[in-house]
Amino acid sequence: MKIIQNIGLLLFVVAILLFTIMLGIGNQRLTEENIPGKTPAHKAAIAEAANAEGILNKDIGNIEFISVFGKVLKKAQQNQLNVPIPDGVGEWDIKIGDWEIGGYTSAAVKKSANGPVQENPILWLLLTFGLAILGGLLFIIPKFYEHPGIKNNGIYHDSLTRGLKLNIRSLFLGATILGMLVFGFLKYQNLFWPLVTLVVGGFIYYLVFYRENSKQNTPQRSASPIHTGWLGVLAGIYLIAFYILLYWFPAYINNWIDMVDPVSKKLSGGDASNWFLYGLMYTVIVIVMGIRMLTKYQHNTYQKVRTFSVMFFQTAFAFLIPEILVRLNQPWFDFKNMWPLDYDFFFSFNIQDLLYGGGLGPFMFFWGILLFVIGVPLFTYLYGKRWYCSWVCGCGGLAETMGDPFRQLSDKSLRAWKYERYIIHGVLVFAIVMTLMVIYAFVFERSQILIFNVENVKAWYGFLIGSAFAGVVGTGFYPLMGNRTWCRFGCPLAAYLGLVQRFKSKFRITTNGGQCISCGNCSTYCEMGIDVRSYAQKGQNIVRSSCVGCGVCAAVCPRGVLRLENGSDDGGSRTEELRTIHISEGEVKMLG
Repeated sequence: MKIIQNIGLLLFVVAILLFTIMLGIGNQRLTEENIPGKTPAHKAAIAEAANAEGILNKDIGNIEFISVFGKVLKKAQQNQLNVPIPDGVGEWDIKIGDWEIGGYTSAAVKKSANGPVQENPILWLLLTFGLAILGGLLFIIPKFYEHPGIKNNGIYHDSLTRGLKLNIRSLFLGATILGMLVFGFLKYQNLFWPLVTLVVGGFIYYLVFYRENSKQNTPQRSASPIHTGWLGVLAGIYLIAFYILLYWFPAYINNWIDMVDPVSKKLSGGDASNWFLYGLMYTVIVIVMGIRMLTKYQHNTYQKVRTFSVMFFQTAFAFLIPEILVRLNQPWFDFKNMWPLDYDFFFSFNIQDLLYGGGLGPFMFFWGILLFVIGVPLFTYLYGKRWYCSWVCGCGGLAETMGDPFRQLSDKSLRAWKYERYIIHGVLVFAIVMTLMVIYAFVFERSQILIFNVENVKAWYGFLIGSAFAGVVGTGFYPLMGNRTWCRFGCPLAAYLGLVQRFKSKFRITTNGGQCISCGNCSTYCEMGIDVRSYAQKGQNIVRSSCVGCGVCAAVCPRGVLRLENGSDDGGSRTEELRTIHISEGEVKMLG
């Protein structure tokens, strides 16, 4: 079995290397025929600038081409500044806007690309996706023949899964935050929102460290206080770099996109985009790593059913159904996603696409509203936030499958919990305010509300929360800070669900403190940073708004101390008294 696993690991590493090397394969040849442009005026301006730069009909390397074509677009913009606008023609039918630069660059790269990947995309798909899947399965499937049950298998000694020393982790987090703010300033040429973000972050720091005296009484816990897992650092850097390219520089990953073109054309009938690439990768990873989850928790029926659930919802509802809808000339729509996680649901382009984009569009729009207005309170009241976060959500699905090896890295300190409360509810408030501004601007056709430009507010939320936090930090930090960093600290929908769960839900994790042996497995494996053992030792029910009800704490408990239950609606009082055992005159009495 060990030989099979080693072969699988080797195949997976080869696939990753080929996947990375692909980015530099091939070249670009820009011609008059493949110049991008939404209007004839745009195409003509770009063609004129490209001819002046001398890049037409020349073979140029991928990275060099992107840089040169960026100069061409800037020159085309300059040439169009003083061009008179004919009557009956829109200004931006003639001029090229800054918002079109990225799309034109990606279109030019895609249309002008030629090389091995474009000649045989299926071969490269097999050499990367195919080898990675085969290697992963060869490594995972032998685990089905191991004795079922959770094992103390050296997770804190493995260089991939043992986490970082506190100072190294703080360095990575600080560098990432500062880098994202600087990049946001350079991207939008606007200093206001980075400064606002810094002020808010500084205020939260003050509240946690000084007003609540966290600096003295709640020392932070690091998963690996002595050794840093450098393989985990490399994995984190790779994931962060992937998300940066995916979100903001898709032209550089054109070979990856072209590789999955045949799959996209089979499903939706159109060319692949960076988002189709991501959706396909996401789904494959959830399925393969979901099989790994089945091997690890094969002793627990709840975990097996839950894993099949996230695999199904990601494959069917998040990937296949939306693509098939596009093929049927309907709007792309993920039926399981909702506001405020789907933060652009009320953006004007989305409302127009849904209401006027196809026969099912109006149903999709009202379905999306009903889901968060009625579905969230009702299902969370009955089952807790686990119905979504641990059974349906794509973010949760990736965290529970690909992120499972890193779940022990979540910070269990009281200080981390204080940060969590301020940050996640702050994001929820930001999402609500931004959405209200967007709706107001849409209804009353305004672009300015007080001193705020609505488009700038939307852009900064999408950049900071929807991209940098949810993707770069949320997934890129799996090997650095645990697999639910986004769900715990950033997801506005998790905050909404958590508020309902904390105060008006039948869900709770009950404990039997008399049987707890303080082994710590429950706290170790809690991905949401809850010190479960502390509750179990006191025999206290666990009612935390952050708990996603994954049930892993119960699955790894050797004594059956923890149970996931739906009981009476007593959210306001169920944790006030501790259930303790008193022995008096030979009689055992359970109080509380």
